[in-house]
Amino acid sequence: MGTGVPASEQTSCAKGDPQASCPENGTEAVQVTDCPIPEDSQPQHEQGYSSPEDSGQLMASYEGKAKGYQVPPFGWRICLAHEFAEKRKPFNANDISLSNLIKHLGMGLRYLQWWYRKTQVEKKKPFIDLINSVPLRQIYGCPLGGIGGGTITRGWRGQFCRWQLNPGMYQHQTVMANQFTVCLRRRGQTVYQQVLSVERPSVLRSWNWGLCGYFAFYHALYPRAWTVYQLPGQNVTLTCRQITPILPHDYQDSSLPVGVFVWDVENEGDEALEVSIMFSMRNGLGGEDDASGGLWNEPFCLERDGETVQGLLLHHPTPPNPYTMAVAARLSADTTVTHLTAFDPDSAGQQVWQDLLLDGQLDSLAGKSLPSQKGVGIAGAVCVSGKLPPRGRHRLEFSLAWDMPRIMFGAKGQVYYRRYTRFFGPDGDAAPALSHYALSHYADWEEKISAWQSPVLEDRSLPAWYKSALFNELYFLADGGTVWLEVSEDSLPEELVGGMGQLRPLLQEYGRFAYLEALATLREDLTQRRFLMSGVTAPVKRRNVIPHDVGDPDDEPWLRVNAYEIHDTGDWKDLNLKFVLQVYRDYYLTGDQCFLRDMWPVCLAVMESEMKFDKDHDGLIENGGYADQTYDGWVTTGPSAYCGGLWLAAVAVMVQMAALCGAQEAQNKFSSILSRGQEAYDRLLWNGRYYNYDCSSQPQSYSIMSDQCAGQWFLRASGLGEGDSEVFPTQQVVRALQTIFEFNVQAFAGGVMGAVNGMQPHGVPDTSSVQSDEVWVGVVYGLAATMIQEGLTWEGFRTAEGCYRTVWERLGLAFQTPEAYCQRRVFRSLAYMRPLSIWAMQLALQQQQQHKKASEPISKRGTALCTRPKHGPKEAMANPGPE
Repeated sequence: MGTGVPASEQTSCAKGDPQASCPENGTEAVQVTDCPIPEDSQPQHEQGYSSPEDSGQLMASYEGKAKGYQVPPFGWRICLAHEFAEKRKPFNANDISLSNLIKHLGMGLRYLQWWYRKTQVEKKKPFIDLINSVPLRQIYGCPLGGIGGGTITRGWRGQFCRWQLNPGMYQHQTVMANQFTVCLRRRGQTVYQQVLSVERPSVLRSWNWGLCGYFAFYHALYPRAWTVYQLPGQNVTLTCRQITPILPHDYQDSSLPVGVFVWDVENEGDEALEVSIMFSMRNGLGGEDDASGGLWNEPFCLERDGETVQGLLLHHPTPPNPYTMAVAARLSADTTVTHLTAFDPDSAGQQVWQDLLLDGQLDSLAGKSLPSQKGVGIAGAVCVSGKLPPRGRHRLEFSLAWDMPRIMFGAKGQVYYRRYTRFFGPDGDAAPALSHYALSHYADWEEKISAWQSPVLEDRSLPAWYKSALFNELYFLADGGTVWLEVSEDSLPEELVGGMGQLRPLLQEYGRFAYLEALATLREDLTQRRFLMSGVTAPVKRRNVIPHDVGDPDDEPWLRVNAYEIHDTGDWKDLNLKFVLQVYRDYYLTGDQCFLRDMWPVCLAVMESEMKFDKDHDGLIENGGYADQTYDGWVTTGPSAYCGGLWLAAVAVMVQMAALCGAQEAQNKFSSILSRGQEAYDRLLWNGRYYNYDCSSQPQSYSIMSDQCAGQWFLRASGLGEGDSEVFPTQQVVRALQTIFEFNVQAFAGGVMGAVNGMQPHGVPDTSSVQSDEVWVGVVYGLAATMIQEGLTWEGFRTAEGCYRTVWERLGLAFQTPEAYCQRRVFRSLAYMRPLSIWAMQLALQQQQQHKKASEPISKRGTALCTRPKHGPKEAMANPGPE
């Protein structure tokens, strides 16, 4: 029943043009699709810098002719029939060499004990889970939702498959009931009805699944995405545009937990057409959170300012963080909105399918559904219908919103309210208003997005892959477990009562945004912890030391920081330095002197705590003979290129900050340290071609580290590092970068996978640690930015391109860019924050253009203490082009 064709036979693929077959019975009419399996295509030629649609093999399977409605030329594009040939696995203990396994045997045993206690005794998710790593799923697309309100990811094949509604906690689960379905009617009869999904699930078997993916493609340019469906035999093309409000300068709409789906339907035939799009959604994910029952749905209608929105509210009252989901559509003069309040998403689905098939609409019964029973699921659907003349186009608009205003983290201690509650209220009844606002304002959002992105997209000197990478890597801003909270008077951090009270108005105005906060630096937690790598017991957090993190979302962030338990990061050599460098960089880009003065005492405190690592007082810190830095599996001994370079750069910016803050004594002190440290760094580490990895007696001491110029990268981004503010001799920096390009890039994996972390001087990857032979995507983008800063622009783009094509085109890791991958077999830490460093490349390009236009000699640039760029960070985000 339902389709008139058995579910297993509703769609078939055979070579040839798609044809239509329609039974004579109008109510049972259904499209039976014959779609071809294309022969293997020849590899596409690599596009030039300004060529669009540079998708490699990702579109080789596409057999359709439709290009979609207003789909942009640049972005990440993939045919829905594409299959990634390479299937990698997450890094685990089996991938560690015997020698490294022996080195870390103690750590492994301690980790197993810790993992067992965390999962079996405390019933928590491990902060770092090496046993149940997130598996490979080559399915993800642009996430929905603004910053800090939770996200829902819709995969490139149309599935709703990754959920981050509770802050920082992810559920990687595809919910099959969450679908778009199209129904076409001609002369009053249904001629085609199809779930717009290539899946063939075991539930809802009365539905017509198995869309032919060879005639559809997905195109992502975050925060928007397009899916184009050429409907077989119907002379109809559907273009679904997905919009999320990620907007420069906008601190209201960018926080909203909403997404919009705009469907443009093109009738390319000579006959009038009625079209309906049905959006079905399950209440919950069908897991443990739903099993207790008590979920219920109800229809709503909200008319405001001449705009009417109708839809369903899906109430999910499960503690500790109850929420309401809203599936809604915009009602206009030429559309009809109908709904089905409740159906069983685990049944055959005959009720809803037959309801739509009958007349292209849903029954729209009034009233609430009954609460779901224990162990029984509940779903609902909203349908929008409209009419198209021959050769006409029609637009149907949906929104998806979720209202989880009040949140508690895993420890269930403190209650917080999300940022968007400032504008839509904290009472949990905002889902209709959020839906109405999204459908009324998405056109304005798109104008702002286009104005922001156009300077990059229209720059013909930039390669197509870079334009895709630059914007699509921004998915992590919203989908990276980001938290953006309101700060009430009674929840202000205790530090604001004292010396940092001047930050109070800023925090109250813009809320609490988690990544890393200066306030956490001033705190201490003297609770003793046994660290897994060394087995040594030490305090969780020392005062005046930058924390590794602000806490575990399954515990109580901010109150308990440093969830990372592998090393005592209070002894790490690079975190303090990076904080100081970021402070000065942000001051340089904003020109905000109040910010600099607020951060000066914090920078002074963390640099004073760093002084103890210069044990021989030669002005250069020493590493401690273990992995005491971000490369937490790569041992470093004595003075090192990476940490030593960051140290000198941090000392250099302290000289600048001291001058700006009128601290003459501190300026003299750091100037003296810088002078001595430069001499020691050059004498101990420079070998004529690059800076040695470290000063140990081990063979890896001479490894070529891809990240050895990190200090210079920060300096250049801050308007320093040349002329009077030179710290590392420019000729040596350029020579080191050329060596890295020759060995770590070109001599590794054929030069097409980015830069390996460590390469031995005879051209073999450094395998002395579990991380030295990895490629770290974020480090590679930072390295590419450094190359651009030093005039090696072609090398920089070539280096970064290898990472993009490996991750996005070869490995199928779109919208889950990993921390690392090896030349073969494995990846590590999916959906990592470090690849956001691709924006350092854009900053380098902008500065390069500004330098070219400057009338003063190159040797005089960046020497002033109060140098200001033409654009602050807001302007840089809004005007990201080289101009």
